[in-house]
Amino acid sequence: MRNTSIDVLDQTPRTVVAIGTDYPNGHLLPRHSHRRSQLLYGATGVMQVSTFDGSWVVPPQRAVWIPADVPHEVLMLGVSTRSLYIEPTPILAFGRGCQVIEVSPLLRQLLLEAVELPLEYAETGRDAALISLLLHELARSAHLPLHIPLPADKRLLALCQSFLQQPDTHQSPQYWADQLHVSLRTFNRLFRQQTTLSFSQWRQRARVILALARLAAGEPVTRIALDSGYESPAAFSTMFRRVLGQAPTAYLEAAK
Repeated sequence: MRNTSIDVLDQTPRTVVAIGTDYPNGHLLPRHSHRRSQLLYGATGVMQVSTFDGSWVVPPQRAVWIPADVPHEVLMLGVSTRSLYIEPTPILAFGRGCQVIEVSPLLRQLLLEAVELPLEYAETGRDAALISLLLHELARSAHLPLHIPLPADKRLLALCQSFLQQPDTHQSPQYWADQLHVSLRTFNRLFRQQTTLSFSQWRQRARVILALARLAAGEPVTRIALDSGYESPAAFSTMFRRVLGQAPTAYLEAAK
């Protein structure tokens, strides 16, 4: 099934509805939600997913899990998607928040095949076995640290959102504490409570994740490094490797 809205197909009497959609570069899906949970896989391009709890960047050949009824918006950067809309099932225990997941070669092929199945696929035989295997493979997928958590505290949220607009800034934790009129100790405790990360960890992760979309679009590492506040591409690569486990070029090469 291609380029059809889930709103039209939501009541299909099957556990899984698979839809493939091609989006123009820069297309923004405004904030919305689905009754079913969604696995959103980008066969090409980069997706940026935002909810009230944070932002996720989804590199090529990865996917994002979006639980049922979670309001979200998605910026599509040259993306062709394969989506699964899934009724609640006990084998998928991903929690109540979005998560970026690794897509194994097997899961990738199953996703591509699922889109070609009849909408009301046979509930016995090959088609049913394919869907069952797909759900089991999805359940064992590794989660990737591509989430920028956002605090609920409105004052701290404003500072975090300002940083995301200008990730090259070098404001200290003391500066942020002063803006909130609290001690540095209180600020550090509040920041970790609100985001589950220290200020330094959050800033490093935010810079790396924001750089991913630009890297996938082919922008030079040097330009991205400087725009992200690093003094050199080597410093940026070191931080990228610390957060994601690979150098920038190796990480993108692995997604092909």
